[in-house]
Amino acid sequence: MGAVPRSARPLQLTLALLKPDAVAHPPVLEAVHETILNNKFLIVRTKELMWRREDSQRFYQEHSGRFFYRRLVEFMTSGPMRAYILAHEDAVARWRSLMGPTKVYRARNTAPDSIRGAYGLTDTRNTIHGSDSAASARREIAFFFPEFSESLWYQQDEPRLRCGLAHYDTGERVHSLPKASRTESS
Repeated sequence: MGAVPRSARPLQLTLALLKPDAVAHPPVLEAVHETILNNKFLIVRTKELMWRREDSQRFYQEHSGRFFYRRLVEFMTSGPMRAYILAHEDAVARWRSLMGPTKVYRARNTAPDSIRGAYGLTDTRNTIHGSDSAASARREIAFFFPEFSESLWYQQDEPRLRCGLAHYDTGERVHSLPKASRTESS
């Protein structure tokens, strides 16, 4: 894949998290990755991870006490996940639109071509999580990528990426700047 088109507006970051049900099925994992690329998102970072129960409880703390909390915590520790930092103009809203409704039944009926409409199994095993606001994206990116400096990325990498200098590295499966344009945050 070649250079990414130029963008007049600043890029926004969001978190995408492929849940254990997606990662357990390589065709689903690959289809979601292709959806990211086909919709012109820049993949800033990606990593595979496995959560401990404590990680899941901490991340979903806001849902503690809700009827689905225990089931969600257990499911999110049931297998590996893949986390992405994605960039695009209006990344949060665009990614949420591609994900579709949280409830799989609703996604299948109102947004059948969405990620959840196509691949979701149940309301817990709904393939993917995405940040619901810019503030949530900042918090969630810091949770999954503590080594990533968002402020440094916006200062050094975002202006060059926005100008269309990014190239997709098929080996690393991320977008990168040409070696002469790379910074410490890359």
